Parts: sequence; structure tokens; C-alpha cells
Amino acid sequence: MSLFGVPSLLIAVAPLLIVIALCVHVVRTNQPLYWIFLILFVPMLGALVYLIAIVVPEMAGGTRAKRMGMAARDALDPTREYRQAKAAFDDSPTVHNRMRLAAAAASLGRHAEAEQLYGEAMQGIYADDPALLLGRANALIELDRANEALPLIEQLTEAQATRNPATALAQARIYEALGRIAEADAAYQWAAGRLPGLEALGRYAAFLARVGRKAEAADNLAEIDRRIERANPQFRREGRAWRDLAAQALARA
Repeated sequence: MSLFGVPSLLIAVAPLLIVIALCVHVVRTNQPLYWIFLILFVPMLGALVYLIAIVVPEMAGGTRAKRMGMAARDALDPTREYRQAKAAFDDSPTVHNRMRLAAAAASLGRHAEAEQLYGEAMQGIYADDPALLLGRANALIELDRANEALPLIEQLTEAQATRNPATALAQARIYEALGRIAEADAAYQWAAGRLPGLEALGRYAAFLARVGRKAEAADNLAEIDRRIERANPQFRREGRAWRDLAAQALARA
């Protein structure tokens, strides 16, 4: 018997063939082996997730497809980049690999580890490296050590030919922590108007709420909502995190 000219036996075994093909793809492309368990033990959903996260971006090759694939992989395995960075660093402890591991640690909230790694990398010709200065300063901010972060940011701003939004955001957070509210306000506002994404705007709205400027904080929160509504789906999750930061600060004010 057949269905629309396709043998019924082929229809019956097609799901099994797809599972086998995906497992072979996992092995041949050196993907983490947990994908095999996901595909085998959650057959339909596991196969679908693997197709969206790995196969489709690989075949499409476009930047947007790759970002979607990376987002799916990060959601399923948030420590993946950290493990890979740690393996690369253990194999070759270069400054580049140390920086990568520090960034991965910071993304997981391991700020003490990140600060130590950035500090260890700031040696010799890398003592004034902008990425290291900013990374270490941000880690120190998260560790409530703004007084130690301030000279790093001052060193960075003096070295930069033009003002940098990411540096300005770190500067704003340091000023706020040190009670320099007027300077923090100016730096937050400047960064919020120039830094891509919603982090600067979300942090500025939270700052406004903390200093009692609730109406302005609410206006910024409304702007965040408008931007999230217009954003591509893959960017909305990150945007909502900064939206939640601002909303929580406003609720506590």
C-alpha cells in the first residue's frame, strides 16, 4: 500500500531515519553529545530543537540565522561558552583566551572570577588594553568595588580619542555608587542615547527611579516597552531583562 505514491513502510520508518541522521550529524560536526540524548529521548521536540538551533543556521549561513541558532543553544546550555572558553584557556593560556574566559564568567555572574582573570591579563603591553580595562571595571562594579573601578575608567576615558558609550555607562554606574548623582545622571543620559540595545536605557530608568524621579523613570520604561514591541523576536528576551530591571526599581521607589 502507499499514500500519495509514497510506500507506507517508508512513511513509518521516516521518523527513525531522521533521528539517525541527526545523531550522525551531531557526531560528524563535533556537537556536544547531550544533543544525542535530547534527540533520542525526546524524539520529536529534541529533533525539532536541534534542527532550529544547529542545522538550519548551518545551512542558511546568514548572520541572522546564526544569531538565532546561538540564542537557542545558549537557552538550552547557558554554560556552553564558559566550558569551551575554559577548555581553550587550559589548552593555551593566551591573553585572548583569558579575556574570552573572563567574559564568559561575567555572563554567568561569576564576577570575582572575571575580575581576577582580567587583572591577570593586564600585564606588560596589555596593561592599557581598552577591553581589559572596561571588563575589569565592570566586574568591580558588580562586586560593589566602585572605588577600585573608578581609576580604571578614568584611565580608559583619557586614552580614548572619542567618548565611548559602553565606557560612559560604566562611568555612570561608578558615579552613582559613589554618590556623585549629577555626574551619574549626565553619563547615564549620554550612554542611553547612543548604546545599542536596551541596557543603558534600562539602567538609566532604574537610576531615575532610585533618585526619586519617578515620572521620568516611567517615561523611559514606556520607551523600553515600545522598543521591545518593535524588536526582532531574538532580541526581545534580552530587552525584557532590562525592562524588568527598570520596572522593579520603579516599583520599589
